[in-house]
Amino acid sequence: MPQLVFEGFSLEMLSEKALWINKLKSLLIADLHFGKAAHFRKAGIPIPEPVHFTDLERLEKLHQALRPVHTYFLGDLFHSDWNEQWPRLNSFLGRFMGTQFHLVKGNHDILSPIAYTQSILRIHEKPMKIGAFILSHEPMELVEEGYLNVCGHIHPGISLRGKARQSVKVPCFHLSGRVLTLPSFGNFTGAISLKPKNQDQIWGISGQKIIPVLSGTSIG
Repeated sequence: MPQLVFEGFSLEMLSEKALWINKLKSLLIADLHFGKAAHFRKAGIPIPEPVHFTDLERLEKLHQALRPVHTYFLGDLFHSDWNEQWPRLNSFLGRFMGTQFHLVKGNHDILSPIAYTQSILRIHEKPMKIGAFILSHEPMELVEEGYLNVCGHIHPGISLRGKARQSVKVPCFHLSGRVLTLPSFGNFTGAISLKPKNQDQIWGISGQKIIPVLSGTSIG
């Protein structure tokens, strides 16, 4: 898998739409939006719950393979207000006894304080630092010197074009300056087309492959 090196840390981009920092034994995931299907059903839109099953399967496989000490959800872990999927998610995460789960809150993380205190998550109301990284939900406009901002929120996507002019939009990792935006992890989130700058770097995710799409200025 492609890797970035920043301040002596290797960041491995995973086709499962997550980021692994081996030196910190930390897994970073953005925009799961779990419970979104139930939220739509409450609004009268019949979205079946199995739409989220593949998300949980990928989470389980990642934790079995990597055994992270810390997993950081970079906002929008749960979509909007409480529904029956919140306790189910917490029960699922509780299976991984060796991992401390963190939530850096995003704009969709609007459950009551009681709901969060009764979860196994360690809640972070503001961006936080680990190693040489500042973790946030939304991209930061100003990043402190010596740090890389790792974030979500954007749901970045890019079009891959074939020889016969076919194109398909896929999720991607997007590096712009000292801001690395992760693809949305959730299966029911979609991707927003980027308008990259010339110096940006983009890696598209197609199945089990990560494809360099745009190579600009490196970091490190």
